[in-house]
Amino acid sequence: MADRPGTLPGADPSTGDRIVAHVDADCFYAACERLREPALEGEPVVVGMGYEPGEGVGAVATASYEAREHGIESAQAISTALDRLPRRAAADPDDAAAYYRPVDMAYYEEVADDVRSILREVAGTVRAVSIDEAYLDLTTETDWEVVEGYARHIKDRVEREVGVTVSVGVAPTMSAAKVASDRDKPDGLVVVEPGAVQSFFAELPVEAVHGVGPVTARDLREHDVVTAGDLAAADLDWLAGQFGDRGRELGRRARGIDPREVEPVGRPKSFSRESAFPEATSDFETIRSRVQTLAAAVADRARRRDVLYRTIGVKVVEPPFDINTRERSLPGPVDDPDLLESVALDLLTEFEGVPVRKVGVRVAKLSFADADQSDLGAWTEDDAGDRRWETEYRGRGQTSLGEFEDGNTH
Repeated sequence: MADRPGTLPGADPSTGDRIVAHVDADCFYAACERLREPALEGEPVVVGMGYEPGEGVGAVATASYEAREHGIESAQAISTALDRLPRRAAADPDDAAAYYRPVDMAYYEEVADDVRSILREVAGTVRAVSIDEAYLDLTTETDWEVVEGYARHIKDRVEREVGVTVSVGVAPTMSAAKVASDRDKPDGLVVVEPGAVQSFFAELPVEAVHGVGPVTARDLREHDVVTAGDLAAADLDWLAGQFGDRGRELGRRARGIDPREVEPVGRPKSFSRESAFPEATSDFETIRSRVQTLAAAVADRARRRDVLYRTIGVKVVEPPFDINTRERSLPGPVDDPDLLESVALDLLTEFEGVPVRKVGVRVAKLSFADADQSDLGAWTEDDAGDRRWETEYRGRGQTSLGEFEDGNTH
């Protein structure tokens, strides 16, 4: 436990309830667009497709809270959104209008990876369930007496190092943590201690219980089950008769009973560490020193997880948020901290003299199976060849919306 940055004393999973946190980014797609265009801060922002003149067929992926005040919702027809809040035009800056932006999943995934990297550093187990939310098992990281401070530490790191806000709910069960993260959005932090879950649920509407959708809520209300407290008081056998085994499970969740454990989904595709400067700097020695520190941290993390890597990369963010990344692929997977640092610093030289807001180091093409390391004696610049990953996503759009951002109806 001591080798994980930010770990607090007193954690002992054998002496109390599990500590589960649910981390949910606030209006994530809109937040990403504001990273790219800081001038959008505080303005209504709608992310979706079909809003260009002559199109009119499409849907809203997410809307900022400012846009939601005008009745804009995720999954809403774009034509409805435009009727309620037209596109902002330079000629009428004082009229009620929104900034519309296309969905850019490649960029959003890049930002989400940065968030996940922090979550994996502060929690023993992470279960990412969508691009913008994850469950953390904090049982071995902290205890109930100080968990609020630990959760705030997580929030502060994400905002400081990535630039987006997240709401965090902490509870002894996954379902309660999910509900808690939504109680004080945006930028919320709600802790529900052991023994308080049922009272926390009691006055909430029944659909607040994780797993109760609109149709189930309507059916429950027809039987006078209006609040989560009503659901907790309902007979489990009756619920099973009405809704099958799922009904019994929902009743238990309303009572604070949820035996599910936080289990990771798949393995991480990369390890990375990033660090922002208090203000943009062109001092290359300062930038270089920071990259050395990050490279050592990434190498240490990979070694502790017994992971080999085949790709090494750096990320350089220029003001205001122009992302430049470079990577180099090796002939085979390695565990070599010195090589990692050397390659990262070599990739960094391209940005000498450039003002830098943030830097990062990343390894990818991970190998989790025990394997012999490749012989790098013959490795040359020609073998590796550097290529650009993604440089300044500004202006790129998607041709299809894909899945709507989870949680945007909150």
